[in-house]
Amino acid sequence: MLNVLLHTLTGALLMLWQTFWALALGFGLSAFLQVFVRRESMTKQFGKADLRSVGLATFLGAVSSSCSYAAVAAARTAFKKGADLVPALAFMFASTNLVLELGFVLWLFLGWRFVLAEGIGSFVLIGLMWALVRLAFPRKLIEEARNHGEEQEDSGGCCHGGHHHGDEDDKPTTFAHKLRDPASWSGVADAFFMDVGMMWKEILLGFLIAGFLMAAVPPDWWKALFLSDSAPVAWRIVENCIVGVLISMASFVCSVGNIPLASLLWSGGISFGGVISFIYADLVIIPILLLYRKAYGLKAAAAISSVLFASMVGAGIVVDLLFAALGLVPKGARPPSLLQHDHFQWNYTTWLDLALALAWAALFIASSRAKKHVPAHDSPVSSPESHDSSHHPEPAHH
Repeated sequence: MLNVLLHTLTGALLMLWQTFWALALGFGLSAFLQVFVRRESMTKQFGKADLRSVGLATFLGAVSSSCSYAAVAAARTAFKKGADLVPALAFMFASTNLVLELGFVLWLFLGWRFVLAEGIGSFVLIGLMWALVRLAFPRKLIEEARNHGEEQEDSGGCCHGGHHHGDEDDKPTTFAHKLRDPASWSGVADAFFMDVGMMWKEILLGFLIAGFLMAAVPPDWWKALFLSDSAPVAWRIVENCIVGVLISMASFVCSVGNIPLASLLWSGGISFGGVISFIYADLVIIPILLLYRKAYGLKAAAAISSVLFASMVGAGIVVDLLFAALGLVPKGARPPSLLQHDHFQWNYTTWLDLALALAWAALFIASSRAKKHVPAHDSPVSSPESHDSSHHPEPAHH
């Protein structure tokens, strides 16, 4: 038992060492976009399900890194205030599955093909979800979900409501002016540390679970879980995608934290599309299913969960077939997971980790010094219209 515990902790530290620079870079770019890209009110832009609204929701989600719980709460707030269900769900999905930090970590653990597949499959999933909502959701059920629990204060998981960064000020300003404004960079630092504060527990939990499974689960067990190449191709693809979603649901790990486990599943024999379905399924883990029930009522929550489940499985199947047809599915013996053959060494990873850590430490110090010279009446005040039920402070920017 002590040996398993030691290997679990070692594996988790290895993952942190390998991915620290990618996480810092991803969170940093996301924070930059949140502050420097002006965002209009979701309630005005997401009022109907058309290509513009769904596209805008997907874009805003992709530049708004969130833990899965915060993404669910933000989508609920937008939906309750008049957004159509499809853009709200698209925003929720994009804010956990199309974010930069996930792409960087996925590249490190599984390679560029999986990054490309995850991106293409995300748009396939949103399209499938859009079609299924139209088929599975009568208007009456949507209105019941919108009106459910209006008298109760919104709450959820690790955080309350969504978090919104970016320039919400009506004062016109140019991008060049923002670049020269110290308050903008202070806002970037605030956004960065707010996102890290929301997501570090999920990421750490994912690393620990992956480290434990690497140490405790024999490789043959994974091979027995998935249909092998001897099974009919169609059955294998479908079964692997379904099992991938089910494993994700049971793992309780979401967003970036499930990438290391995805690499273990790939080395254990799951199909290419099964990996993609597994990655997408962070929004149907059991605690979040309970949040859907509380937010929308039992019937609507069951419908939303079923739509998401079917879309995740369907997107994995489409990606598997598409990439196989294009010859982009890796062939040959599966390489061991990054965790199973890596070790600490002084190389470019360490230099990148140090460089990103120093960069963010310097920005944090500069931001702290700048705030000491900001008069009290100039300090940013959260707007009820922009936050609704959120209790996160707004980054400082003018």
